[in-house]
Amino acid sequence: MFLHSLAHAVPSRSFTQREIWSAVSASPVARQLKPRSLSLLQKILEGDSGIDKRHLAFDDPHDVFLLDAEGLNRRFEATAPGLAVGALEMALERAGLKASELDGLIICTCTGYLCPGLSSFVSEKAGMRGDAWLSDLAGQGCGAAIPTLRQASQFLAAHPAARVATVAVEVCSSAFFLDNDPGVLISACLFGDGAAAAIWRGTPPPPPGRPIRCGGFQTLHLPEAREKLRFDNAGGKLRNLLDRSVPELAADTVARLYHQRPHANGDTLLVHTGGKKVLEAIRKVLPGHPLRESETILRGHGNMSSPSILFVLEEALQRDPGGSFWLASFGAGFTCHACRVAPGD
Repeated sequence: MFLHSLAHAVPSRSFTQREIWSAVSASPVARQLKPRSLSLLQKILEGDSGIDKRHLAFDDPHDVFLLDAEGLNRRFEATAPGLAVGALEMALERAGLKASELDGLIICTCTGYLCPGLSSFVSEKAGMRGDAWLSDLAGQGCGAAIPTLRQASQFLAAHPAARVATVAVEVCSSAFFLDNDPGVLISACLFGDGAAAAIWRGTPPPPPGRPIRCGGFQTLHLPEAREKLRFDNAGGKLRNLLDRSVPELAADTVARLYHQRPHANGDTLLVHTGGKKVLEAIRKVLPGHPLRESETILRGHGNMSSPSILFVLEEALQRDPGGSFWLASFGAGFTCHACRVAPGD
C-alpha cells in the first residue's frame, strides 16, 4: 500500500519534567509514597531522562492526581476523539481529500475504553460516510501502530480502489498512576498524549507526490514475558507494570526481527521512542544506528505509546523525503512489530 499523507496532533498544553515534578511533589498522592519513591521521581524528573517536555490533556498537571478511575476514563472520552480528529483532518488536508471520501478508518488505542469504539466518535466528528468500514484495535499497547497499518494493507488488498485512514491515539495522562513500585514510578515519568494519522491507498499519489510504499510486515509475540510490561487494574485505574528488564527485552526483540527482515538493505532504523534506556539498549545490539529521529521525538513529546513510531516516521520523512526506513514498535504482551516504508512504484 502507498502512503498519501501523514500528520499528528497533540494537546495544546505541554509541561517540562520539572513542572511535572512540582505537581507530583505537591499532590495528595505524594504524601502516600515512601521517601525512596519520591526521591526516585525527583531524580528522573529533574535529571536528564531524555525528555524535555510532554503534552498532556490537562490545563494543570495537578489535576492528573485528583481524578478517580471514572474521572480519568471520562477525560479519555472527552479528549481522545478530538485528538484523533485533529490528526485525521490534517492528514486529509495534506492528501487533498475530504472525510466523506474515506472508505475505511482503523484506530488503535490502549489508554481508555469506549463502546462503541473511538472509530464511531471520530468518524462522526470528521464527517465520514455512514457506510465506511470502521475498526478498533485495543489492548496492543505501545506497539499497536504497525498492526494497525497491517490491517489497513489487508483492507486495501481486498478493496484495491479504497481510501483508508489509520489513527493511533493515546491519552496516557488518563492512565497515570502512582504507588511505590519502581516500574510504576518510572512509567509516570515517561508518557505523554498525542495522535498520529495516515491516509493509505493501493495506488501511489499523483504527481508531485512521492510513491512511498509500506509492506514487509513482521511480528514477534513473547507471552512468557507478558508480566514484564502490561496494564493491570488497581481500583479501577490502569496501572502500568514495567520491569527493569524491558530495555534489554525491547532491544532483543527488535534485533531478532531486524535480522529476520525479508530483504537485507541499508534502510534507516526507526524505533518506538520507549525511553532513554530503551534507545541506548537498541543502539548497543544494533550498532551504527543513531536513532536520531526517535531521540528527537522522545525529547519533545516523551513516550506517547502507539502514536510514537508514526511521529518518528514523520520526522524521518521531513529529514529525508526520499529515504528508506525499517520501522519497529514494541510493547505490552511482550510483542514487537516491524515493517518497511520506502520509495516504490
